[in-house]
Amino acid sequence: MLHQSGFVLPVFAVLRDVAAWMPATSVGMTRLLTNWKPEFGALGPKARFLTGRARPAHLSPASGAPGSFQPETLEFMLATRAPAKINLTLHILGRRADGYHELESVVAFSGAGDILRLEPGDDLSLAVDGPTAAAAGPMGDNLVLRAAQRLTERVPGLRLGAFHLTKYLPVAAGIGGGSSDAAAALRLLARANDLSLDDLRLLEAARATGSDVPVCLSPRARFMLGRGETIGEPLGLPPLPAVLINPGAPVETRGVFARLGLSPGERTGAAPHPDITAALGAEGIAAVLRRGRNDMEDAACVEAPVIVDALAVLSAAKGCRLARMSGSGATCFALFSTRQAAARAAAVIRRQHSGWWVKTAALR
Repeated sequence: MLHQSGFVLPVFAVLRDVAAWMPATSVGMTRLLTNWKPEFGALGPKARFLTGRARPAHLSPASGAPGSFQPETLEFMLATRAPAKINLTLHILGRRADGYHELESVVAFSGAGDILRLEPGDDLSLAVDGPTAAAAGPMGDNLVLRAAQRLTERVPGLRLGAFHLTKYLPVAAGIGGGSSDAAAALRLLARANDLSLDDLRLLEAARATGSDVPVCLSPRARFMLGRGETIGEPLGLPPLPAVLINPGAPVETRGVFARLGLSPGERTGAAPHPDITAALGAEGIAAVLRRGRNDMEDAACVEAPVIVDALAVLSAAKGCRLARMSGSGATCFALFSTRQAAARAAAVIRRQHSGWWVKTAALR
């Protein structure tokens, strides 16, 4: 059975076969399927893994055999990727009376990112590990927990559970890592509670969690407007070969916005965003994106001058069509005509800047 927000696989038959040859005196099977990850080939950003855990069964009244295996004791752990959010453009239209900046942005998503797992249960908890976990900040401020709490406020009797977040994306990097993690948490809770991904309560919880969370709920290229609360329909763009780099300088979004110097109610007078559709093709899309901009780029370069170096490195790469900063920085991206050209450029940059985070991606 294939669920829209997760894979559910027929594993009970396998477990029965394994149980058949286990000693009758066995106390049961523990972690039989720990971290089992079936291969599905190339997995997109919405792909789900499934792991299961069989716990020891109590004495079976029917058989009288201690530790008899009962398939209904199997518990599932759900998992999903939380991909990087890349702002292909980011136009600041002004600052609203409520203090938030109004933006217009085309966003796309990478295939890889953080991994979030959920073992459904009654209590809410979170464990964090991974290469960038140390920079993720205090546990109580984590957006995964905040998203779960916001959904609990809207769904009576919501089943929660133990989250396990493995951080691979750089933190405070302009690629929505925390927001994508929060959106992933909402998707997993929806799966655990048989909620449709179209349930408006999910979107309401996303908006209440953070500005970038709504666009990350269904990670596909689209426009985001306002402070992020309004999202457009998927654009259906073809995969855009890219290189993502982060020079290791965390940038606080608040500081970048402050450098823009806009007062509440002030407008920038920026030109309307050019139209972008899948019908333009890869070449036409790149041409339209070049007409766009990231209005936070100059301010971010003052906050973290190494962004200037990162943009220069990407711009000089052979085959680069467009080099730009994402979000409030410091992550920058470059678009290429082919995946091979992107891979070659990434290899050169890794050799020259071994301390930088460098990844290839097919942005969608």
